[in-house]
Amino acid sequence: MMKWIRSLLSQLILAAIVLGATFALWVEYVPAARPWLERIGVYEAFGIEPAEAAEAPGAQRGGAAATTVVAAEVGTGALNDRVTAIGDGRAVRSVTVRSEATGRITDIGFRAGEKVSADTVLFRLDAEAERIALERAELMLSDARDEAARVERLRESGAVSTVAQSEAELKLRSAELAMRQAQFDLEQREVRAPIDGWMGLLEYEVGDRIGTSDALAVITDRSEILIDFRVPERVLPMLSPGMTLIAEPLALTGTRLEGEISAIDNMVDRTSRTMRVLGRLDNEGDRLRDGMALSVTLAFEGDAFPSVDPLAVQWSSEGAFVWVVRDGKVDRVTVEIRQRNADSVLVEGDLEPGERVVTEGVQTLRPGADVVIEGDAAAMTAPDTPAAGDTARRKL
Repeated sequence: MMKWIRSLLSQLILAAIVLGATFALWVEYVPAARPWLERIGVYEAFGIEPAEAAEAPGAQRGGAAATTVVAAEVGTGALNDRVTAIGDGRAVRSVTVRSEATGRITDIGFRAGEKVSADTVLFRLDAEAERIALERAELMLSDARDEAARVERLRESGAVSTVAQSEAELKLRSAELAMRQAQFDLEQREVRAPIDGWMGLLEYEVGDRIGTSDALAVITDRSEILIDFRVPERVLPMLSPGMTLIAEPLALTGTRLEGEISAIDNMVDRTSRTMRVLGRLDNEGDRLRDGMALSVTLAFEGDAFPSVDPLAVQWSSEGAFVWVVRDGKVDRVTVEIRQRNADSVLVEGDLEPGERVVTEGVQTLRPGADVVIEGDAAAMTAPDTPAAGDTARRKL
């Protein structure tokens, strides 16, 4: 039994020695070993700083060559504050057409959905009584004019009194007013378009009797679309008429239209703490309709922050960081991500515009390690290009 135990202990000790040697060789010669040990917390557990591990014997044996990396310059970008809201679109002008008179429709001068011009006759009503009244007024006016002319001739000869002359002038004036009234009444038998625009659906037919309170049709001018939406009160200081907005009709996927703010309300809603804003869009191609829902986006430019390549941002248990190249060595700089864009990341940290951060080759880096940037290394090792004269002499 004791012999078996001694044999087992010997095998365990030998296995431990082999594993220890294998682990040491792995840490020594595998570049990704130390970053992995750092991530899982081995250095922290034994109280070893990563920098001390990098300086340990064998970490950079005998002044080994500096690590070649790819780096990109730190830029500057503005933090974008965006506000998105859902608004209702409406035509720039919309008029409900009504008749000024009561009567029976005898003619309709448009089709549903048709575009009409201002003053186009939309409806005609029966007007026989008005035409009769107009003819009667014309006769009365003609008679009054003849009477006034006769009185004028008699006045010149002194055969008419001043009273008779005044009565003739009054009769003529009354006949002229009656004539104007008859013409006005006849004109009221036609319903004309008040604006240029598109007609809505037709609800009446020839022969229907209508009154002055009946809505005959709706005409809309949708050459421009107004958007009624609300924004939080916090963005009020940054709003101004003429500011650009982006609108996306919910019914037209992928359509983005650029417009502007045309008006801002003068008070904040106390319940929602929002303010009403009116935007304006050109309805090119007549794609938008009155009543459509649109998603409105307003972009506000904020504070400036360092901008880095997305590949430069690394992560550890402490958060995000980047490797900055300074005087041929790398420093680890902790950063806080403020905004992600398609081709850059805005960060907050100890970075200056123009500095270079490592984007490729970060796996073997340690704070204070010597590095050579790939483009700089190529320039340093490239042979001098011989001059044209030297080349010619060598050929000779």
